[in-house]
Amino acid sequence: MKLSAHFDLAEFTRSESAKRHGVSNEPTAEHQANLKVLCEKVLEPVRIFNEGPLNISSGYRSKNLNHFIGGSLSSQHCEGKAADIDMDGMSGKNNAQIFNYIKDNLEFDQLIWEFGDNNKPDWVHVSYNAGKNRKQVLRALKTNGRTAYAPYK
Repeated sequence: MKLSAHFDLAEFTRSESAKRHGVSNEPTAEHQANLKVLCEKVLEPVRIFNEGPLNISSGYRSKNLNHFIGGSLSSQHCEGKAADIDMDGMSGKNNAQIFNYIKDNLEFDQLIWEFGDNNKPDWVHVSYNAGKNRKQVLRALKTNGRTAYAPYK
């Protein structure tokens, strides 16, 4: 199923963890609609900026899958409103360039510089919540073995 000109539903539901644990990762019609909006408002513009494909390392996650991977109980991935982009090994822009493009040019709910260092995140988390976007920009850090979030500076 096509979500937009360059994105298929399969990119957002593919999960080795779901296969390993034998859990379904099929989104509802509402979740699919949210994924379409995310693609239209954020991912298609980022793809144009990148001048080529994006690697969606994590897209939709069913509640069961999210539980198995230890995701946040309030993860927007479970609503089809978030995606993680990881451009390592891909041609085009790097993770930092993607992050800064989204921050400076697009409407979004949350944008997270996920781990990495001061030059480049390991991946970029972005969400879109139609009509309720907070434009929240954060940095994920490991503190005492746990993930903590701080305002991005």
